[in-house]
Amino acid sequence: MSANFEEIDYQETPIGPVSLRRQRLKMFGDKEIFEVKLGNDYLMSSLFTVVEEALSTLALAEVTAPCPDVVVGGLGLGYTAATALDHPNVNSLIVVDYLKPVIDWHEQGLVPLGPRLTGDPRCRFVHGDFFKLSAPDGGGYDPEQIDRRWDAILLDIDHSPDHLLHARHADFYSETGLRAFSQRILPGGVFGMWSDDPPEEKFLRNLNTVFSQVRAEIVKFPNPFLHRDSESTVYVSKVPN
Repeated sequence: MSANFEEIDYQETPIGPVSLRRQRLKMFGDKEIFEVKLGNDYLMSSLFTVVEEALSTLALAEVTAPCPDVVVGGLGLGYTAATALDHPNVNSLIVVDYLKPVIDWHEQGLVPLGPRLTGDPRCRFVHGDFFKLSAPDGGGYDPEQIDRRWDAILLDIDHSPDHLLHARHADFYSETGLRAFSQRILPGGVFGMWSDDPPEEKFLRNLNTVFSQVRAEIVKFPNPFLHRDSESTVYVSKVPN
């Protein structure tokens, strides 16, 4: 392996090969960059974390519970989870991920935020399919408390409601799917979601039929590859009291 590039791990999963890579690029001053890929699809890069962090910041700012219990769907490199734990009043955090190797990388300390997440007693990882667990008969996200409800659920898995990692996720983003999912959230609680695409009108309509307050916030971040800012979307929705 080149001193500037290393494939730390590569494993087959039910949805394709997943790999963890580390590289240094001179254009970024030899900054060490970690990347997660699913096949040829980039899932996460430590070079772009602004929106993942904003997902936690924007959603948790709307939570009124004094000591909220939080779920994050999608672990990635851990930036959404770590930002949630930056809130000292967060009581507990469960992070659900379908890809067992991604959880292993954090538990083995192969990614920068792994020791931080595993060392915080408020944080637990659950290996499972967030979308199946969200279904009415899915049992929820906490194996120790079936059908437990939450003050905030933050989702960062698919690229957008129209750009899915797997076609079976599509029902979740429908009005019916969102209405069933909303039962996982306590009254007055919050659903936050990351999307790499601009706000989507159909998805906003579905959110507005289920939740009492909905907004889509565009978050800009510098993209040195394009020599300009890029934009993603954070959706924040509240469950009626």
